[in-house]
Amino acid sequence: MNWQEVCEHPSLQNLPFKIELNEEGKVLMTPVKIYHAALQGELEFLLRSLLRGGKTLPECAIQTRKGIRVADVVWVSDSIFAKIKHEAACSVCPEICIEVFSATNTDREMEEKRQLYCEQGAQEVWLCTEQGQMRFFSAQGELAASSFVPDFPQQIQL
Repeated sequence: MNWQEVCEHPSLQNLPFKIELNEEGKVLMTPVKIYHAALQGELEFLLRSLLRGGKTLPECAIQTRKGIRVADVVWVSDSIFAKIKHEAACSVCPEICIEVFSATNTDREMEEKRQLYCEQGAQEVWLCTEQGQMRFFSAQGELAASSFVPDFPQQIQL
């Protein structure tokens, strides 16, 4: 399957899962719990509050060399949004991609997503633990704080 087929397939509509495609075109599904969704919502709210000149997008599909990966939350500038807004999956990576750990995620999986997003042009990739602890990365490695949003909290409180 390709991403357009996944988006249009009637049996894959309105599922309570996050769907991604691996490099062979196989559908990967991850169930999302309420607390995970609450963290996503708070991250999106904080980004929207602290940054101007762009959009926040939940569950954003990004084309990578290993198939479609879906970032939990992204921030994309108005100029890049103008290029991708009608695409099924981002051909140009948003500037900030955020992944929220869930019980089924492994460190290896998150490291791979971080690398894939950076390869596609993400300026920063943020990881949020299940406890709300934030870690910030650029293509060069871990950052003490976000260069893009220096005032972003190190801990998300729900």
